Amino acid sequence: MENIINIIGNNIGKIRKENGYSFDQLAQLTGVSKSMLAQIEKGQKTPTVTTLWKIASGLNVTPSLLMVKTQQATVQIVKTDNLTRLIEDDGKYIISPFLPFDNETKFEVYKMELEPGCIHISDPHFKDVKEYVFVYTGTIEIEIEDKVYKASSGEAIVFSGDVHHTYKNIGKETVSVFNLIFNPNR
Repeated sequence: MENIINIIGNNIGKIRKENGYSFDQLAQLTGVSKSMLAQIEKGQKTPTVTTLWKIASGLNVTPSLLMVKTQQATVQIVKTDNLTRLIEDDGKYIISPFLPFDNETKFEVYKMELEPGCIHISDPHFKDVKEYVFVYTGTIEIEIEDKVYKASSGEAIVFSGDVHHTYKNIGKETVSVFNLIFNPNR
C-alpha cells in the first residue's frame, strides 16, 4: 500500500495544478504557508488533521478525497485493515477515510480511534454539515459549543458540524467510532 504522505501530496498537487494555482495562491486560499504546502505536496511532511481540513477547504474538496488514491469500481468491499491512516498526538488519534466523499450521496465516512486521554479539537466544517458519530467501542465525549455529550458502544451522536466541537476519550479503553459527515453543499 502506498504511503499516506505520498497519496496526500500527489492529490494536493494534482488538484492544485488542475485549478492552475501557484503555491502562493493556494497559501492564500488555505491559510497554510507556501513552504508547508510545498513540503506536503513533495511528501516531505505529514499534515495535521487541522491542516488537511484547511487545504481541503481551500481546494473546495473534502479531506477524504485527499487521503485516497482513486475512486474504485461501483461495487467494492472496504476492509478496515486496508485503510490509509493519518496518525496524530503520538498515536493517540488515528483517522482513516472509510468511505471517501461521494458527490451523489453527499457524504463521507471516517473511522476514528482515540486512545485514553486523547482530546481532538475540530474546527467548524462547511456550512450545513451534519455529523453522525456511531460509537463502535468505548465511550466518547463530544463537546459541542460548550455542552458535553457522551455516547457509548451501540449509540450515536448527531450534530451540526459547522460549529466548534471537541472529541475526547476520558475512559481507560480505546474509543473507536465511525463518523459519517453529510455535506449537502458540496
